[in-house]
Amino acid sequence: MHTFCTEYGCNAETRSTPLPVDSSSSGTSAPADTVVLITGLVKQFGRFAAVRGVTAEFVSGKLYAILGDNGAGKTTLLRTLAGLSQPTRGQISIFGVANFRQVCHQIGYMAHSSLLYDEMSGMENLTYFARLYGINDPSRCATVIRGVGLDPNLSRPVGQYSQGMRQRMSLARALLADPRILLLDEPFSNVDVRSATDMVRLLLEARAQDKTIFVVTHQASLLEGVADEFVWMEAGRIIARTRDFKRPEPVA
Repeated sequence: MHTFCTEYGCNAETRSTPLPVDSSSSGTSAPADTVVLITGLVKQFGRFAAVRGVTAEFVSGKLYAILGDNGAGKTTLLRTLAGLSQPTRGQISIFGVANFRQVCHQIGYMAHSSLLYDEMSGMENLTYFARLYGINDPSRCATVIRGVGLDPNLSRPVGQYSQGMRQRMSLARALLADPRILLLDEPFSNVDVRSATDMVRLLLEARAQDKTIFVVTHQASLLEGVADEFVWMEAGRIIARTRDFKRPEPVA
């Protein structure tokens, strides 16, 4: 299998493994605007359960901040939604369908690492990924690069970019296929305040286009007053969902 399928996501022609879900047997019906429905999700690595029985529902056009300490299960949950980690047990429905092959082109994933080729320019990177996505519009790459505030004509290799520029280019890669869902793992990592603020602005622009955005971050204060909901995880479970950036009180 191509590296693209295991590390970057996939296009509909290359990824065929369905999510282990039978939404008809879940016994629940989701509202019409639900884009992700999770029921009893468990992800184990050997005997260790990184995600433990998560049940949750997420609707369209919202920005969700997924918070928690290291080891809470945030990245595992994100990777499972991205189809990069298969559930051990449980049910997942995305846009009301169970087969990831049918919806993977609607999901953009930005990993903690850039997933870019350092020796290539930004435009060369996106041109390469566009071919993998089956995108034939030659102007799409330049449009997306400009959309994140970078110059598509910049010939400098990505390895010489600042961290803020790399994060923008990673977001451009995630946006390339114009997905309806964005899954972002630590998009503010190791960037200065200005770059982080610019990233928040780009996420708001994406949400205004009715994209549903999931952000795993340890810098949640950047999303205070911005995120529609804060999803708090602990020991592989969602322990609270709050409108305000206020950590829930521990359960006695």
